Amino acid sequence: MIQYQSTRGSHIRKTAAQAVIAGIAEDKGLYVPERIPPLPFTWEKGMGLSYQQVAEKIIGAFFEDYSQEEIQECVNGAYDEKFESAEVVPVVNAGKGYFLELYHGKTAAFKDMALSILPYLLTTALEKEGETSKICILTATSGDTGKAALEGFADVLGTEIVVFYPNQGVSTVQERQMITQEGENTHVFSVRGNFDHAQTGVKEIFNDLNLRKELEQKNVKLSSANSINVGRLVPQVAYYVYGYLKLLQRGVLQPGEAVNVVVPTGNFGNILAAYYSHQMGVPVNRFICASNKNRVLTDFIQTGEYDVRRDFYLTNSPSMDILISSNLERLLFHLAKGDGQEVQCMMNELEREKHYRVNETIREGLSAFYGGSCTVEETNETIGRVYRQEGYLMDTHTAVAYKVYEEYVKETGDVTPTLIASTASAYKFADSVAESLGLPKEEDEFACIEAVNKTTGVPIPKGLQGLKEKPVRHNTVISVQEMKEAVRSSL
Repeated sequence: MIQYQSTRGSHIRKTAAQAVIAGIAEDKGLYVPERIPPLPFTWEKGMGLSYQQVAEKIIGAFFEDYSQEEIQECVNGAYDEKFESAEVVPVVNAGKGYFLELYHGKTAAFKDMALSILPYLLTTALEKEGETSKICILTATSGDTGKAALEGFADVLGTEIVVFYPNQGVSTVQERQMITQEGENTHVFSVRGNFDHAQTGVKEIFNDLNLRKELEQKNVKLSSANSINVGRLVPQVAYYVYGYLKLLQRGVLQPGEAVNVVVPTGNFGNILAAYYSHQMGVPVNRFICASNKNRVLTDFIQTGEYDVRRDFYLTNSPSMDILISSNLERLLFHLAKGDGQEVQCMMNELEREKHYRVNETIREGLSAFYGGSCTVEETNETIGRVYRQEGYLMDTHTAVAYKVYEEYVKETGDVTPTLIASTASAYKFADSVAESLGLPKEEDEFACIEAVNKTTGVPIPKGLQGLKEKPVRHNTVISVQEMKEAVRSSL
């Protein structure tokens, strides 16, 4: 049975259920599987499977301590009529690539793919482990994770969910989605600062042993819905496998032929899931990591040095306005051949010196990745151009991915068939999209939604309809230093 270990060298092993409950390891590391399982089907048999069937098999292969019936119940509960597309994940050919549309869930962003199933995986794990404590889900969000987590955990028995987002660091629509969230167990706080401040604050809460003891005396345990939780990461692997199967089905590829994968990347979880799919057996030629103006990952892939001693930019792709990419730690662990001490040293150096450089073994493993970045102006130009030429409407994050992909092809001449992770509905960033389409300036982002809809005819996701009229339920703004007290007050 696959067990889970920390990226920082702890010898403690946990089952999948235990790792999902814990969220983060006791030595501050992230849980990773001791080995990556092979694909649980042949390509020929996989081509006839629905998204739900692919998800069952992939998640089941990683989480072996869950029974087949338990996995099936989790999948069926997650991927149902909540998704507006019957396919769950349509694969749409436009321009030079195949867009893996991951945003047809309730919150119109790719985070729904994992956060629709995480509450089921967690509650099943609690039952399996005989856990009687209340679980408090702590999450920092750069925009989309927060709403998807709130939606997933709202009124789930035995849980409370506390979400922190950067004040003025998310789009109007993203903020409105969170502050209007219903549910007696939901708590949302706007944090003065950027996403990295909020994320660091959450990690400090997890690592505060006194606070954890205090909460345990009240029969409360902390867990996470961020992609630091392996229960968030593993379900994402399924859609890359499914995307490859779709290209096989259409005759774009023959079994065993390689595909490129392009992912707009902030916290590195989504592209790490693509890497895991490759380790399972999906033949990926190149992982193309697309960043916005905050190009810390681009520079890292190109130089082998991770350096956050730089300016932080607020862009029109806010979910990628991140300088400290948590999930990169997992990739470092795998590329370091499981050397947790090496990872621990790098993470300590990052905390102390704000930078680190990888060794030659890791640098060699990074050669499978290509890093590129895109400015706000290039993002807007790409949205307008692709819509005019192809009739395909992208959000700002997907546009970053597509522009970086165009630059990659120009630079390398590589025309391998390519899956592009399309991570959000264009309507979540309607002001930028409206500007990119050359539409007149509107009074607010909600008027932009109507204008884009009128111009393009692209349906507005149900979850965004009537959002402006919903009553605000969460309106507290706090400092980073007040985050711990916010957790206490929420409980």
